[in-house]
Amino acid sequence: MKKFQPQPGFVVQAFRFALDPNAAQEHALRSHCGAARTAYNWAVGWVGASWWQRRAEESYGIAEEQLTQWRPWSLPSLRKAFNEAKHTDWRFAAWWEENSKEAYSTGLANAAAAFDNYAKSKRGQRKGKRVGMPRFKSKRKARLSCRFTTGTIRVEAGGRHVTLPRLGTIRVHEPTVKLLDRVQAGTARILSATVRHERGRWFVSFQAEVKRDPEGVARPDVAVGIDLGVKTLAVMADSTGEIRTVANTGHYDAARKRLRRASRTVSRRQGPDRRTGQQPSKRWEKANAARNKVHHRVANLREDALHKLTTAVAAEYGTVVVEDLNVAGMLRNRRLARRIADAGFGEIRRQLDYKTSQRHATRIIVADRWYPSSKTCSGCGAVKAKLPLHIRTYECDACHLVIDRDDNAALNLAALAAAAVTGTGVAGDQDTAPAVSKPRGADQKTRATRFRRTAEAGRAGGATLPHQRQTETRDRTQAEALLLW
Repeated sequence: MKKFQPQPGFVVQAFRFALDPNAAQEHALRSHCGAARTAYNWAVGWVGASWWQRRAEESYGIAEEQLTQWRPWSLPSLRKAFNEAKHTDWRFAAWWEENSKEAYSTGLANAAAAFDNYAKSKRGQRKGKRVGMPRFKSKRKARLSCRFTTGTIRVEAGGRHVTLPRLGTIRVHEPTVKLLDRVQAGTARILSATVRHERGRWFVSFQAEVKRDPEGVARPDVAVGIDLGVKTLAVMADSTGEIRTVANTGHYDAARKRLRRASRTVSRRQGPDRRTGQQPSKRWEKANAARNKVHHRVANLREDALHKLTTAVAAEYGTVVVEDLNVAGMLRNRRLARRIADAGFGEIRRQLDYKTSQRHATRIIVADRWYPSSKTCSGCGAVKAKLPLHIRTYECDACHLVIDRDDNAALNLAALAAAAVTGTGVAGDQDTAPAVSKPRGADQKTRATRFRRTAEAGRAGGATLPHQRQTETRDRTQAEALLLW
């Protein structure tokens, strides 16, 4: 599906509202989301069948030109094949007319995107972790979601109802005036709508093309460095020397006692068992809903706190400096994983990215992942070789500066904003010209470990190391076939 490109002066923005459907409307919502899941599973099975057939034929020694043809997974091809199969396939023939065509198009579009990601990942054209073959979605675990791109999609004039294709007019919990006013004024145009069941409630998200001029900030000439942490959620130091701290409320830790009690109640009820086909009792469902309510409350509190923090930062400072944290790697630490996940480091970075670029005239600078903000003295620029995590006070050996570890890191981050123009990036040396290409003495070089010495010896002797052979093999594989099994 082609990505929408907004007109100059317009941005694509989402407006989300909580729905208040009645029993019949909730049944229709679940039916549409189930239709999207079924269409997705059909597409995965239809495309995968030709792949498995070719694999079986190859095992019998059949020539390449006589193998079963690949089935295409583009969205137009899937739509054409689905329209031919829905009249005869027993999974759709009896009920496919009950839902909007957009429900099935949602599942087919998701399947086409999944196969594209898989193919790009196999060819090495996709960043991130390796993506596997698309799998079937479980009816019990799949997230209920459906997207509408055509038909009647509007916000009603009263501001308390929305209209969606085949679902009709549904009441919302909160007024829709923030979108309705823009639509009536001609500064917004609704492109699509997505309904989703999340945290025990139904939500509708309107994707709209909105005319938005960047808003000014309160202190456009001030840069701020944000150092994220666990004990203190954020330490913000600006270029004027002012330091602020944002406490980490720890919503999950505060609710652990209630979660333990609710989980104990659930474990004492008769729950579902897929091995024996046992159905959950009514008391188990009631206890499980009570436990989920605690989880949902924690998620809502965390989301509210992070939005307030990022909105305040983007509206106040002209330049924001953040760290490029490896959150996925930090979560592998079993002692800190729970607190890091509860803090939401990745969500803070994501919200700052779009709030600074779309809403305010704010510049965001991302410090290099190897930038030693905590090990560097904010007074003289000296860099420590080691600084364990349990040492919370930074003591400089050169200038004898004693400062809190997080405050020191935030000051160094704030100095990066001035380093690009005038300084060296050291908080206490912003007015001096840079003397060397790496003024902070930081680089990405590792120590001369045993593996490194072995690698150097292998290159000197002309030998090929295991990781070099793997790289050469991967390069050859990417250049051969579109997909390999």
